[in-house]
Amino acid sequence: MKRHATAVWNGSGKDGKGTVSSQSGVLKDAQYSYNSRFAEGIGTNPEELVAAAHAGCFTMKLTFVLGEAGFTPDSLETTSAINFENGVLTESHLTVNGKVPGITKEKFDECVKNAEQNCPVSKALNMKISSEATLEN
Repeated sequence: MKRHATAVWNGSGKDGKGTVSSQSGVLKDAQYSYNSRFAEGIGTNPEELVAAAHAGCFTMKLTFVLGEAGFTPDSLETTSAINFENGVLTESHLTVNGKVPGITKEKFDECVKNAEQNCPVSKALNMKISSEATLEN
C-alpha cells in the first residue's frame, strides 16, 4: 500500500506561499506559508500535519492494543504536541484521555506505552516520543 500527498510552493521561502493536497482529497490545496509555520498566519504547516498523523495513528494502534487485551474503548481522544526547535522536530508528546470499561489504570497505561512505541508513525519519527494518559470512569 502506498499513500501520497503533494505540496506546491510559489515564491521565496519567506514571502512565498504554498498548498498541500492529500490523495484522499481531505486536504485539497490547503494553504501554508512562512507565517503559518513560524508565526500565527492562516493555514497549516508541516508540524501540525505530523502531529495530526501521529495522534491518529497512535489512537488507532491503542484501539487495537486494547482489543488484544480484551477491552473495547468507549472513547479515546489524543493530542500530539510536536516540538520544533532550531529547524528540527525534536519531540512528540501524546496526551490521551480514554474511557475504557473494565480496565485498570495500570493496564491502560501499559497499553498506552505499547501503542506509543509501536504505532507506525512513532516508528517512523526520529525524535523523542512520550505520553501521558488519563482514564475516565
